Amino acid sequence: MDERQRYEQGLKVRREVLGDAHVDKSLRNRNTFNEDFQELITRYAWGEIWSRPGLPRKTRSMITLAMMVALNRAEEFRLHIRAALNNGLTPDEIKEVLLQTAVYCGVPAANNAFHIAKEILEESKKI
Repeated sequence: MDERQRYEQGLKVRREVLGDAHVDKSLRNRNTFNEDFQELITRYAWGEIWSRPGLPRKTRSMITLAMMVALNRAEEFRLHIRAALNNGLTPDEIKEVLLQTAVYCGVPAANNAFHIAKEILEESKKI
């Protein structure tokens, strides 16, 4: 697969996971400063990693949620809660991931994640 094909594959997966509205907004906000970064994440995060057959998307979402809690990346966590729902995770599965993060990442990090997840799940009419 060449770089253009990887980008196209990444854009397809990115849209499936994050939704058209988010991706369209990201693409509209490209500029000369950030366009190389947008190309990079589309090709490699989405076209290479998220496109691999080795793990189902639900599992990739669980891993990503846990990493966002561990790294205290609230905005990315919000984005990936929505992505997890798109990938078929249930509120109970999200809760289990967050309970595990309480042990491995700390209670304050998990507490914050529970608050954010509750907000997104309520907005999405999942709870």
